[in-house]
Amino acid sequence: MDGLDIGLLSMVAIVVLIYAGMHVSIALCLVSLVGVWAIKDNFALAEKLLALAASDAVSSYEFGVVPLFVLMGLLVSVAGIGRDTFIAANALLRGVRGGLGVATVVANAAFAAVTGISIASAAVFTKIAVPEMLRLGYRPQFALGAVAGSSVLGMLIPPSLLLIIFGLLAEQSIGDLFIAGIVPGILLGAAFCIMILLYAYFAPARVRDAAAEASHREADDLTIVQALVRLLPLVGLVLLVMGGIYAGWFTPTESGAIGALGALVLALARRRLTLASTWRVLIETGYVTVSILFLIISANIYSRLLALSGMPQALDAWVTSSNFSFYHLLFVYVLIVVAMGTLIDAVSIMLIMVPMFLPPLASYDVNLVWFGIITVIAVEIGLLTPPFGLSVYVIKSTLNDPRVSLGDIFLGAAPYAVVMFLVLLLIIFVPGIALVLL
Repeated sequence: MDGLDIGLLSMVAIVVLIYAGMHVSIALCLVSLVGVWAIKDNFALAEKLLALAASDAVSSYEFGVVPLFVLMGLLVSVAGIGRDTFIAANALLRGVRGGLGVATVVANAAFAAVTGISIASAAVFTKIAVPEMLRLGYRPQFALGAVAGSSVLGMLIPPSLLLIIFGLLAEQSIGDLFIAGIVPGILLGAAFCIMILLYAYFAPARVRDAAAEASHREADDLTIVQALVRLLPLVGLVLLVMGGIYAGWFTPTESGAIGALGALVLALARRRLTLASTWRVLIETGYVTVSILFLIISANIYSRLLALSGMPQALDAWVTSSNFSFYHLLFVYVLIVVAMGTLIDAVSIMLIMVPMFLPPLASYDVNLVWFGIITVIAVEIGLLTPPFGLSVYVIKSTLNDPRVSLGDIFLGAAPYAVVMFLVLLLIIFVPGIALVLL
């Protein structure tokens, strides 16, 4: 077999191993080792090459941004800012049909602006929004779908871990990617809100049980001014992190450190941190950071195999010989990314697909910042689609209610996936939506 055959077989092998239950990172490393060994016919050389790839993968200073933003997001969660945001949004939308659903989307969008982790948003709002909506007569499928759908905003509205990873892979400015994600993130959140309002006014039976009795809730006691005051810590943290990047005061890595410090001050000021909770935050930060960096290392190793096999060059030659237009290639790319979302997590998809498609894209003179936004939205769709749907599994495990099945959550999230795909098409054909602030 030649290198190209080995490269194709490696992709099949990875899919089989993942479906068999092997962790994505382990599958990538194992297949890469065997693949390089088969190409070079030298096991010692394969070991050295992969060891070198592992040491080079995360040695850059820019990778320090990952643990810092993870730490910031977890501290914000511990500080109770997610709960305050939801209560404030609920108070501001009092009297609107489907108001709790819209409040969930608005609160999740605001929370995303300081966390950047969709899993954190899904876990926090499953505990906060779902019980409140169920208590006030909202349908379980609608309540769970609202949380699942809006949780993906954390991967698009900056600061976003996926945008950070894309910037590192494509060697693009993380600050530019953050700025480019603002308008698409707001657009996507607004589209979700419009969809909820349409359901509430034209298909109310799918939103809420009309016979349900609304009981007292904390948001009913808040005036508009009090609701806005509750949002001040969140707004201040967003301005501190994003304003500093936009003004050029500090780099994204430095902004992560500033944001983590700001979140720590908020948590201490609210007296939400104990020794036990601080230790849990540090441990979880380590877990999340290590899992992401291990994926980056394993994907870097696999990219070495692909380079040796000639897969990127073969893909470039195939695209050239087929006379593909840019939109044909982009359509294929988006379909593959969305399909892979049913199999593996978002970070793994980006780490595998982006390096493979960058060489063919070079001949089209593509704005890679815009391409990064397209990639993140396509990957986000996979967070809501079965059988994997990471956000759905997080909600299920956080809710821990045997009366609610995974199927219920997937069905509730399905309309949000459709809206995301429509927004994705709009940004593909109107690139200015992503680039207007640059």
